[in-house]
Amino acid sequence: QQQRRLQGLRREAAEYYRGQRVPQRMEEALNSLFTLRPADLYGELANYFSKFSRAPVICKVVGRKVLDGVGQPTLEVEIYCTVKNYEKRICSTVMSSHSQISENALPDTAEADERERNDSVNTAVEWVNESLNTMLRNLKPTDQCKVDKVLGEYFRKKVEEKKEIQNQEGEEAEATLALTSSTASATALSGKKKAAKPGKKVAVAERTIPPAEPVESVLCGSLAIGGTSLAIAKAGATISHIPLYLHIALLKHDQDSPKEMTLPLPMVTLLNCEKISPAKLKLVKEVMLIPPVQLSLKQGIERVLVIQKEIMRLLDPPGKVPSPQPADSKKGKAHNIGKKAPPQALKRISHLGCLITGCDNLEQPLLLMQTACNNMGLELGTDMHLAINCAAHELMDYVKGKYEVLTGMFKSPDEMVDMYVELINKFPFIIALIDPLRKEDRQQWNNICCALGSKCYLIAEDAAKYISQLKIDENINIPMCSGVVLKYINQTKVSDLIELTGLLDGQRHITILGSPDGESSDDSLVDLAVGLGARFIKLGGLSRGERVTKYNRLLAIEEELAKNRTLREANLEFIAFAEEPQPEKQLYNVLPPPKQDSLPPQLFQPALQVCSLPAQLPENSTLT
Repeated sequence: QQQRRLQGLRREAAEYYRGQRVPQRMEEALNSLFTLRPADLYGELANYFSKFSRAPVICKVVGRKVLDGVGQPTLEVEIYCTVKNYEKRICSTVMSSHSQISENALPDTAEADERERNDSVNTAVEWVNESLNTMLRNLKPTDQCKVDKVLGEYFRKKVEEKKEIQNQEGEEAEATLALTSSTASATALSGKKKAAKPGKKVAVAERTIPPAEPVESVLCGSLAIGGTSLAIAKAGATISHIPLYLHIALLKHDQDSPKEMTLPLPMVTLLNCEKISPAKLKLVKEVMLIPPVQLSLKQGIERVLVIQKEIMRLLDPPGKVPSPQPADSKKGKAHNIGKKAPPQALKRISHLGCLITGCDNLEQPLLLMQTACNNMGLELGTDMHLAINCAAHELMDYVKGKYEVLTGMFKSPDEMVDMYVELINKFPFIIALIDPLRKEDRQQWNNICCALGSKCYLIAEDAAKYISQLKIDENINIPMCSGVVLKYINQTKVSDLIELTGLLDGQRHITILGSPDGESSDDSLVDLAVGLGARFIKLGGLSRGERVTKYNRLLAIEEELAKNRTLREANLEFIAFAEEPQPEKQLYNVLPPPKQDSLPPQLFQPALQVCSLPAQLPENSTLT
């Protein structure tokens, strides 16, 4: 009886293995490997049979609270898959955080933002470890569309839950107000009488600028969506044994492998201009260098480092005495004679990974860059290009309805257009202006694009902060511009970026992938930029580990593409916008070379000594 039982098991085993074609494949493997006679026979057998194993599936998603590059809490997502019957950790990603609070915010505002950030990260960790871990189980990490669809539906459900809670709170608030309706009516009537003063009406009528669009609220926990989507993309690339940038390119082009790939040109931040006293210049937030396309990325980065070193020397020349004090402080001047210039400006590094300085007029940082390049035998506009992040949305005084470009100097949106036209005519080596205007000043965006679009990239960053608001049907909801800076934050999914960059490509907009304020050491942003075919990548400066890591990744990709002979040279073609009907006063055509007195002297200073500037900033500059 036992023998019959064993014979039955043998027949069952034979049928099982024949059903899986094991004998046939074993024979094929042994025959093919005998002629090869590999040094590691069992390793080669394992490789051979691994082709027939089941595709890995997600078995666990883990969320964890970690710190980003500036010590703020953020989210890490780990992906575990079942690979050949074993649970295996595949990869992880750390999300970059983006704060809407300015650096000079009041302590109470900063504390509230910190509490909100902590709550958001804690909620995101809970979403990942509970709901998303269950919902994504047994899905293939290579099926990005399906995963992102699940994530999108989950997020929409959370948004609806939040709206229901807000509606309930609103109804409760209305019920409370109804109890005191008589008092409220009396107060409202008295308020109307006060509001009817003629002076108030005149003040309102003078402000004709479009009001600021409401800030989109960020759902608490939304980091979980973006972090999980990116982690799944990394896992899919790892499972497919290809780099992430190629995996992204295949997703964008429907699995059609590109024959050539172009690296995005780096916008390297060299100076971060402070906007607080005693510095007077408020218009410029970042001054960036863009290497010419003729150089390899490695050569371009090396050239930027040379210029950066020279700028450091100009800002803090060894053994030099400080700049003379004003005439009314002779005592202080005598006290400082013979002492070395204070190096505190040189020692301060921004969270953007660059030097922090302050200036009194718009020309100072431009002349500093020009002097540094001239000293190194380089010519701006040929050997290196310049870009400026104006961050104009931070400068609007809504009481006056004007931008405060210098301390105490205000300009209307139309005057800003005139100023930029003159700036580019005077400094043609500036090839990109980021956020020259608020996104609400759409007419002025049209004007500046018609005037400068063929000379300079006019890029919207603040207008493209929320990717969820950019796409309306098949259109892009942004002002007329050359392109947009996209940031991978909050509930952004990989599929969203792929769809949006496809629309931007079709509408002749360039794509720039930008690094958020609170960067992490995760270098996935670089792979996203390469895979999506971005024209530029904005990573900050060449200091701080979390930013240098991304530059190193970009250099590694360049080396890999060059080795595979799939690297194509980038281009810097500008977009010629169609001329629109202009008002009777032709203010926004390209102007002739500016006259010396066409702008207030405090904003622009004469550039007659560009090639013979001393090895330090002009006396009226202020380093903070």
